[in-house]
Amino acid sequence: MPSPQQARAQASAITSGKAAPEAEVSPSAQLRALFDRPRLSPGQRRIAQYLIENITEAAFLSITDLADRVGVSQPSVTRFASAVGFSGYPALREKLQSIALGTLAGGGPAEEIRGNELQAAVDAEIENLENLRRDFADPNLVIDIGRKLSSSAPLTVLGLRISVSLAEYFAYAARRIHPDVRLVTRGGSVAYDALLQSREAGGTWVLAFSMPRHAQETLTAVRVARGAGLKVALITDLALGPLADEADVVFAIGTGSRLVFDSYAAPGVMCSALLQAMTDADPERTQARLEEYEQVADQHHFFLRD
Repeated sequence: MPSPQQARAQASAITSGKAAPEAEVSPSAQLRALFDRPRLSPGQRRIAQYLIENITEAAFLSITDLADRVGVSQPSVTRFASAVGFSGYPALREKLQSIALGTLAGGGPAEEIRGNELQAAVDAEIENLENLRRDFADPNLVIDIGRKLSSSAPLTVLGLRISVSLAEYFAYAARRIHPDVRLVTRGGSVAYDALLQSREAGGTWVLAFSMPRHAQETLTAVRVARGAGLKVALITDLALGPLADEADVVFAIGTGSRLVFDSYAAPGVMCSALLQAMTDADPERTQARLEEYEQVADQHHFFLRD
């Protein structure tokens, strides 16, 4: 018997490891369309995935039984129902039953399945990248903000909670081409001190990252930055909302939300594009700093010889 932790992990699994058939009569397309909401929390995505994988049985479970099967609380199931557009769990279950009964009767729609859930996640990221490519048809905004970030000394990079990884990547690379990059990955008074000190030292811009789920402390830090006189360029997934309202420039980039935790292919490319714009803004400084770094790297054997 699996432990409760193993059972929860199994309930949230996104693939059995088996390739899906080329075509089958399945309700999964209907359920994916129903649950394809990027604002779902990881716990809510586990509920969605359990329903997709066990629709014929799960559609007839009580809220208590469903919560037990997935390993979440009953209020979590209620919030999930609301998040996907229903008045409550009874209304959601009624919809699930109509889909399940159609499948049991052989009346479900034929669905083209191109692959498993992992492949579907990749497909979603490809779509995000295609959208970003269309945005890059006019590169002027990226070029302009790259110049402004390049000229801000110091340049502050802010990323809290789940956004830390993107901020760390950007700051690591930016330090190769910029003389003073300050990374802020802790909220509260630590972030406030760093932002105020950056402004006092002559900084003019902050590059902030906010990926879902969006942290209240990120919004507060952005407001502190603006209040101190810093301008904010924001990389996020939403063009509208309180964070976007506070930023001077917003790059709204799609994130992959098909798996339990988000993936960031398009935001990663956005980072690289801004870094490229920074290098182009001051090519002489860029070249000098990169050459100096290579000399230090060779002297101290930073890297393996490929």
